[in-house]
Amino acid sequence: MTTPGPDVSVRVAWADDAPAIADLQLRAWPEMYGGLVPADALPSGPEATAQAAELWHGALTRPRDARHRVLVALERNRVCGFAITGPAADPDCDPVADGELSELTVDAAERGKGHGSRLLQAVADTMVADRFTRAVTWAVASDDRLRGFLVEAGWAADGAHRELDLDGEGSTLVKQVRLHTALV
Repeated sequence: MTTPGPDVSVRVAWADDAPAIADLQLRAWPEMYGGLVPADALPSGPEATAQAAELWHGALTRPRDARHRVLVALERNRVCGFAITGPAADPDCDPVADGELSELTVDAAERGKGHGSRLLQAVADTMVADRFTRAVTWAVASDDRLRGFLVEAGWAADGAHRELDLDGEGSTLVKQVRLHTALV
């Protein structure tokens, strides 16, 4: 006798998903950026989550471009991860042919269950449907876990790198590398 598998899926995010996405994002940031930015620079608490949910609601109901999409990984009806796609904005990219994965986040407690892989496949399918032929993403240079996951999925560094000045004063710099993959 076999037991049914978990009810998992990926879909385009709805406006009602905004609070869950905001909560997940703010819970994930300390792990993603801890050690790179001062702890007090990361928003936290109920007020920050409510403000982030409001911003997410606006982004989900009024995207900047029809090709800006947010996808959510679900287990049953609970958001376990999300990904953001849209046209690539880098000056050396073609915004018609190059799509960008601007964020891929899976709840730390839900990793290893396939949510990231399902999200990444849905990102590729969505970008192909939007007629992109190449995907790019920026990863924190020291994030070996994310880079390893993407490389294992067929992405590769393309030689581009940048340093983000998060506070505008040069005291909080984050080094990133760009990865890419062909979609068709």
